[in-house]
Parts: sequence; structure tokens; C-alpha cells
Amino acid sequence: MISTELILTRHGEAHCNVDGVVGGPRTCTGLTDLGRQQMALTAARLLAQHEAEPFTHVYAGPRRRLRESGLILADALDLPLLISNPLDGPVHGEADGKPWHEVKTAFRGGPHAHPDQPWAPGSDTWNGYLKMASAVLADLIRHHEGDRVLFAAHGETVLAAHTLLLDLRPGLMTGFTIDHASITHWQLHRNRFGDERWMLLRHNDTAHLTTMATS
Repeated sequence: MISTELILTRHGEAHCNVDGVVGGPRTCTGLTDLGRQQMALTAARLLAQHEAEPFTHVYAGPRRRLRESGLILADALDLPLLISNPLDGPVHGEADGKPWHEVKTAFRGGPHAHPDQPWAPGSDTWNGYLKMASAVLADLIRHHEGDRVLFAAHGETVLAAHTLLLDLRPGLMTGFTIDHASITHWQLHRNRFGDERWMLLRHNDTAHLTTMATS
């Protein structure tokens, strides 16, 4: 029997992604036109699922690209958008707004390269964010037992869900591709003996975006 379901979509393409800069809470300027198109296609696909198996809640972090992505999903599903401040994404400290190339050169790699060190003064650590986001997701799962919950999330938050539900060390979470507007779907299964197991139904599913390449 399927109990709780978590469906996570990474936000659509944002201006900071195109510009190659760190889009922290101070400097994120939201989605590009392409990013909005991507999320509209994601919403259309999820709406078809919603009509058969309704979603119960839609969440996003407050960062602009998350909020814009979440609003596209929530409006399509005719559900209110709930804001989860802790799932806003990593704190970038003094790296906020700087070119990623510059930040990675100074840090000698991306945030995951030295996962227990801040990648800039005042920033999170890679493992620190995954642990914090995992704890937030665990609380949400307890709060939404039996619900079907949708998130507009950062790629790092998708990785946090994997860390939690696969019971992995955060440091292992570096080898998963998570594309813009992709869908990752987790289901909690409970058998007749009461045993529970989380199952990953899909990861980084972008089939709904293929029409963009042919249109």
C-alpha cells in the first residue's frame, strides 16, 4: 500500500544560472523566459497526474526562483503555495552574487569538493545544508503522513531527500544529475505486516520537456 508521497521538482532555469553567478537570497532575480516555459510544461504534466491522484500541498522556499516556480505549479493545480523558509537553499555568505568561476577558483572546487568547509565567508557547508534540509524534510514527512506533497526545490534539496530516504551519508551525494524543471518522485510503501520502505519511483525525469526541443 502506498502511503505518503513526495514529488520534488527543481526550479526552472534562472537568470543566475545563465549568467554563471551565485544566486543567493540577496541577488536571485528569478526565472528566465525559458525557465517559466519549463515550469509551465512541468505543471501541465503534474496537472494530468493531479486529476487522477490529487496533490494535497505545494511547497517552495522563499528565494525568488523557487517562489516563481512554486507559483506556476500551485496555480496550475489550484492549490495555495506554502513557503518553507528553511528550504530556501544554501546560504552563500560573501559569495552571493559573485561569479561561480571566481568562487570555485578560490575554493578549489564546487561546494561539494570540501563538504565540511564553508565555500565562502559566512556560507553554509555542503554537508551542513544537506543535514539541515534532511531534518526539515523529515519533519514535513511526519506532519504530512498519508499526503501527496509537491516541492519546488533546489537541486541540493532533492539531494537532501535522497540522503534522508536512502539513509546515506551526505558526503556521498555528489553523483546525481538534477536538471532544471526535472521531477523526482518518492513513495512510502507499507506492507500488510506494517513494514515501511521508501521507494524512488523516478529521478531527474525531464520527459515533459522534450517538446521544447522539437517546437
